Amino acid sequence: MECISVFDMLKIGVGPSSSHTLGPWRAAEQWLAELKKDHLFENIDRIKIDLYGSLSLTGKGHATDLAVMLGLTGANPETMPTENINQIIADIKSSNTLALNNEKTIEFNPSTDIVFNKKFLPFHANGLTFSTVINGKKHRSTFYSIGGGFVVKETKNNSKKNFEIKCSFPYPVDKGTELLAFCKIWNKSISEIVLENEKSIRREEAIDFELKRIWDTMLESMYLGCHTEGKLPGGLNVQRRAFDMHKNIKGSAPYTTPVEWIYSIRQTEVKFRQILKWVSCFALAVNEVNAALGRVVTAPTNGSAGVIPSVLMYYLVIENHDGNFEDIKRFLLVAGEIGSIFKKGATISAAMGGCQAEIGVSSAMAAGALCELLGGSPEQVLVAAEIAMEHHLGLTCDPIGGLVQIPCIERNAMGAIKAINAAELALDTNPDNVKVPLDKVVSTMWETAKDMSSKYKETSEGGLAVGVHLTDC
Repeated sequence: MECISVFDMLKIGVGPSSSHTLGPWRAAEQWLAELKKDHLFENIDRIKIDLYGSLSLTGKGHATDLAVMLGLTGANPETMPTENINQIIADIKSSNTLALNNEKTIEFNPSTDIVFNKKFLPFHANGLTFSTVINGKKHRSTFYSIGGGFVVKETKNNSKKNFEIKCSFPYPVDKGTELLAFCKIWNKSISEIVLENEKSIRREEAIDFELKRIWDTMLESMYLGCHTEGKLPGGLNVQRRAFDMHKNIKGSAPYTTPVEWIYSIRQTEVKFRQILKWVSCFALAVNEVNAALGRVVTAPTNGSAGVIPSVLMYYLVIENHDGNFEDIKRFLLVAGEIGSIFKKGATISAAMGGCQAEIGVSSAMAAGALCELLGGSPEQVLVAAEIAMEHHLGLTCDPIGGLVQIPCIERNAMGAIKAINAAELALDTNPDNVKVPLDKVVSTMWETAKDMSSKYKETSEGGLAVGVHLTDC
């Protein structure tokens, strides 16, 4: 049985898109590894990259061309200083050369060597092909960015399942019913089942280290977004809002670090409107950082990266002032497992399923995770996830100008609020009375995705993307 780790669902990377930025970046890295394995790397003098389908139609707005170039230089999206990105790209464009894997300089003209092809490849909407000619022989390799930073090649093994991660978990789960069965048999919470699976492939110390690194990145993106003003890049001239929202509600308690910031927020006034503003502010902050090619965590995608951090932050600053790393750990483990169920049974790619596959899934992940922290049973956790997704079914992906800004940034705030509401509804629900189980909403989401017009699947060919013109902005 295929399995997906929490660390496959929650990846650290650079914005603005997991499928259009991080995925192509990783594909470039994989291609270089292929060339080295086949002893072809040293003989390369020119390369060409063809982008297809959604990667082509919204590639410029999603910085796909920049991501490919950065991946070819060998830069690591998890660790490279994001403030260096613009200079690296400027140097490539001005010199028409590229330092391949930072080892070998070749001629490279971005305007001619990266080709945007509007046609779609049959396997997936996000396809890209790398090619080079060595000793008169053409070498081509095609990759597919299938959402959440996942990259695959077309094979019989993954033609039905849109992932290729295989391992052997002690508690293998494809569906919600299987997860609940394990919880009942072993009298464990969902987070405990997931932790046992993760411990089968890495030590618990390593699990804690990586989860802490993920949370630190989430916290830093919220902190940075709340303390950065100005306009976002891309041409829409979108004004950052998290800065002003934060300034108006942050109170007077001093702080100098992200951790001290958490304690200062706990001292602010807590009323319903303030809670709405804080949650929205956290979500907007993350996705403003994402839109500016900053570092965020795919949760499960970059476009939906703000939902899970904002809901977890809500728990820490509003619900439980004694919240600690163990709470963060449980939250992320549950969120990752719920996300994997959607990935296995449907999709997390907006190019395949519209925004229901991004914001809808992230809201379901956050709702279930919050429900467990608030004392919900495993059954109620899945009820929370189901409620959150049920009310995102059919949500389209229609970014104006192909940018992950309008309506994407606001949708994270809405998804976060829905997640909190779903968790509260689930806590007051008897699971025996539920009419729509999680597995049914997963399959319905996938059927909805297949029925949805391609205009509403991250192509910028329908909805707000055509209803609002750049000249209107």
